[in-house]
Amino acid sequence: MNPIQQLPNFGQSPWLDFIRRGYIQDGSLRRMVDLGIRGVTSNPAIFEKAIAGSNDYDSEIISLTGAAHSPEEILDTLSIADVAMAADLFRPVYDQTAGLDGYVSLEVSPLLADDEEGTVADGLRLWAALDRPNVMIKVPATVAGVAAFQRLTAAGVNVNVTLLFSTVRYQAIAKAYIAALEERHAKNLPLNQASVASFFVSRVDTLLDSQLESKAPSLVGKIAIANSHMAYKIYEDLFKTERFQKLQEAGARPQRLLWASTSAKNPAYSPVLYVETLVGPDTVNTMPIETIDAYLEMGQPKDNLTGQYEIQRQHMDEFADAGFDIEAVADELQQQAIDKFVEPFEKLLSALKAKQDQIVVG
Repeated sequence: MNPIQQLPNFGQSPWLDFIRRGYIQDGSLRRMVDLGIRGVTSNPAIFEKAIAGSNDYDSEIISLTGAAHSPEEILDTLSIADVAMAADLFRPVYDQTAGLDGYVSLEVSPLLADDEEGTVADGLRLWAALDRPNVMIKVPATVAGVAAFQRLTAAGVNVNVTLLFSTVRYQAIAKAYIAALEERHAKNLPLNQASVASFFVSRVDTLLDSQLESKAPSLVGKIAIANSHMAYKIYEDLFKTERFQKLQEAGARPQRLLWASTSAKNPAYSPVLYVETLVGPDTVNTMPIETIDAYLEMGQPKDNLTGQYEIQRQHMDEFADAGFDIEAVADELQQQAIDKFVEPFEKLLSALKAKQDQIVVG
């Protein structure tokens, strides 16, 4: 077994953070399944690179332009089609793991990040359009997103809550998940849906390392991992309570933590730093292709989450003693992340409009 295939032995599911039409059609995604990949995540930046950066979609864009569709409608059609194809490819994984894995995620419009009603409406629309049990709808973990997530979960939608940097916000998400399942249980509705909370990792170090070099050099490269361990402790505490055990006995699944942004941005770090250090029970790690390749080459999977809380908490205490506020850092990173998704989303719409104009002129 290769290192990717070994990760489930330690409770972690490896997912791919990439999607593109040609990658699905040429058999590359199927080869990822064979290597041990058990799910797929996408985001507006990934779709911008896929659609605007390739010719994979040109024939369909031509067809949709001829049918007088707007750039927004074209993007919607293309992204739903890609996720549907990928979900069908991963359906055997979903079946073989009894619904634990095999999921493909599609995000609501990033323009709705602070719009609870709009997020709920878009989430329900995408869920109905895809009509597959192994799809997840991605919702950002903004204040509005927490409320939207609870409503979508109560409606029976599989939700991937994304852009989590704050342990306080993560705790709110986990509690919202439990409350939504309790609402379903009270109505005698099924509790067999799935959810993940996407906790972002490497961007924490990317922002902080230069600041830590002068104020707390011993913490350089450690806060992203320590912050993730703090989230994992919250997960363990909440999902082992008697309150959740009652739901689990009725068929509910815990909402797993998903480690996102796990490519090492700093070339001085191991390319598998944010994979190797966060292997542990009931988790997912979604990786870009380059990180998967690196882990296949140098990964040494073992449980590095269990029993590490006190050591990592000490790092967070030292971080606070040095004058840093992790919640302020998390707020800054979340806003940056939202902006990083809005920008490629709007860029993609402009690129689609430009392609449409070329088609009409041609």
